[in-house]
Amino acid sequence: MVMSGSKAQGKRVNIVFIGNSITYGAGLSNPSVEAPPAVAADWLRKQKGIDSVSFSNQGHSGYTTLDFLPGTPAFSAVEDAAKIFTSGQLVFSIKLGTNDSAVQGTHGAPVAPPDYRTNVKAITDRLLTDFPNAIVIYQHPVWYSPNTYNGAKYLQKGLSRLESYIPVMDNLAKEYNSRVFIGDKRAFKYFKANYLTDFQAEPGKQGSFYLHPNAKGAVALGQFWGKAIYKVLKQAGAK
Repeated sequence: MVMSGSKAQGKRVNIVFIGNSITYGAGLSNPSVEAPPAVAADWLRKQKGIDSVSFSNQGHSGYTTLDFLPGTPAFSAVEDAAKIFTSGQLVFSIKLGTNDSAVQGTHGAPVAPPDYRTNVKAITDRLLTDFPNAIVIYQHPVWYSPNTYNGAKYLQKGLSRLESYIPVMDNLAKEYNSRVFIGDKRAFKYFKANYLTDFQAEPGKQGSFYLHPNAKGAVALGQFWGKAIYKVLKQAGAK
């Protein structure tokens, strides 16, 4: 899915969002316009210095970093989506880790922090090799309730593991100097404090759990991502 829009003269921005069900917009009535990537793109279009924003939502429910490794169908789809954009600043926004953190039930889970780093680095290296002018942005993960247990088992062990990925991605981004950046850092705490109003209550094996943003939460998360991307674009001096 690729969507676009435009305003006054400025930068042309193309974003490929890589993620899981949260990125996809699971549980929303119309993910194509309500999911966080759509919200982020819409927010960016209204900002000074932005001419147009096009995006592709490459979020897949249940996917881990292993599902996006180079050579996988998901990674190929990411690259195919990026190749559609022939002009402007290309951005890869990566928000992975929720399913990696699971105790069991997802591909490769549980993914230990060193393995998470290895996987994210492999994804990043190939993207930067195949798209030399692209920028990669790591978005911090989103909090989920410690009783989360649906088809996969997360619970407190998973949540603690998810938090342990944050310094891993922060340190990894520093190794790339000017082409890889840390994006949003606020969503985790925001949803921890506002899960009753901004998450969907879903039935699980240990009671109702909170994992996926509702329509209100998708707007909040999308704006967090949009603001983070805008900050990076200014910082990188993207043209």
